[in-house]
Amino acid sequence: RKSLLLASLMAFVESFSFVRTSLSPRTNKIFRTTTNAISSRRPLFPLRMTVTSENTLTLSPIKSIDGTVTLPGSKSLSNRCLLLAALSDGTTRVENLLESDDIRFMLGALDDLGVEVVRHSSTEVTVTGRAGPIDSPLTDAKVLDLFLGNAGTAMRPLAAALCMGKGKFVLDGVPRMRERPIADLIDGLVQLGADVSCSETGCPPVVINADGVQGGEAIISGKMSSQFLSSLLMSSPVANGDVKISIKDELISAPYVALTIGLMKKFGVTVQVEGEMNGGTPSFLISNDEKYINPASILVEGDASSASYFLAGATITGGTITVRGCGSDSVQGDVAFANVMEQMGATVTWASESITITRDPATRLKGVDVDCGEIPDAAMTLAVVALFADGPTTIRNVYSWRLKETERMKAIVAECTKLGATVEEFRDYCIIHPPKDNKLNDNVLIETYDDHRMAMTFSLAACAGVRVCINDPGCTAKTFPTYFEMLESVTQ
Repeated sequence: RKSLLLASLMAFVESFSFVRTSLSPRTNKIFRTTTNAISSRRPLFPLRMTVTSENTLTLSPIKSIDGTVTLPGSKSLSNRCLLLAALSDGTTRVENLLESDDIRFMLGALDDLGVEVVRHSSTEVTVTGRAGPIDSPLTDAKVLDLFLGNAGTAMRPLAAALCMGKGKFVLDGVPRMRERPIADLIDGLVQLGADVSCSETGCPPVVINADGVQGGEAIISGKMSSQFLSSLLMSSPVANGDVKISIKDELISAPYVALTIGLMKKFGVTVQVEGEMNGGTPSFLISNDEKYINPASILVEGDASSASYFLAGATITGGTITVRGCGSDSVQGDVAFANVMEQMGATVTWASESITITRDPATRLKGVDVDCGEIPDAAMTLAVVALFADGPTTIRNVYSWRLKETERMKAIVAECTKLGATVEEFRDYCIIHPPKDNKLNDNVLIETYDDHRMAMTFSLAACAGVRVCINDPGCTAKTFPTYFEMLESVTQ
């Protein structure tokens, strides 16, 4: 596996004229010779930001964030598009694909599975679908091992989809992936008749002995992650019979499920929904008559979670920023983050494919009390904006933070405290009391815990007029490898 990963990383590096922030510090150690040779042409990080050690990036104080940014493709949509294209009948050209670790893991898995993927560029591919389930390319009952890093958007959908075909598979990842729950998804697949299991801890590795699924009904929990439901939904059209999936308790992050259903519709499949997705216990029916048909092309919408950093930066500094790639027509729930900024004192202007935000410097930011169950990723950004508010901010319904790339609740509490805040931690919410007079501590080293969103979120602390040191800035490669370059482009 290490040799395969090394080969993939080499190919990725060779496709660029310089080494970018997409390479993590761990990768930079492997490619130290290449990095040294190429870095003479262009610095690894923008001039306003200084690499103070091999693993640390120091951001200078930020006075204002102004300008226009074009967002990279959505991670959630990118991997969903790739999988649905692979299950469909025909070929699909996927455009504005996110260039990141998670998407490379999905593309690598499709390669290993024998799915034909033609790469036109790092953000555009053509996928030839299987017109049904994906069978293992191996013979004689050999096991196909798929290494998926820490990519939950690859691990969970593939675990469900591969149960619908034939073959033996083991899906595994980095140590943190072995701590991320998947038992609710496995339980749903077993109810449908799949021969699949995970570790005793309820986490990967996932072992699959696939011989197709005849259909049936699965009743699962929706409290932990909406990805489990989305994975079952996406795989159901290639089962051999009707599939009904019911939520037995509550469904968190319902906008992500709506995103999945909307994307399935673009690939020709209609999901029947019974009951309320928001606050209810809905059921979902996928008829065996529904079949995936590839659209000739599909454009991946800009990533709304990534938009939150720039929207927050302009809100904090009183600048004006326009993010292009998602807007009022977006299918992503995280665009609602702009509404939270408006509650805090910003002025928001919506267009169909863009959002513009600003704040009158005479208007003080005010603390808010927000249910962030539908925007858990963007809610992390809110935690840093809270440091600049007048009064406390309560971020509710974010238990899913504890199950992400790191234990985000603990991480948010620890790093906000370092910056001078007082944070009250509860099971599924926290209350952030900003420092006195909103003065943040200078030159704080921010631990990122190998979590891309921690690095991007806490870069905004520099808007307090202080230096901020980001440990392992390369972890942004998971979803936004050019983040620090783009931040520099709109920073004053």
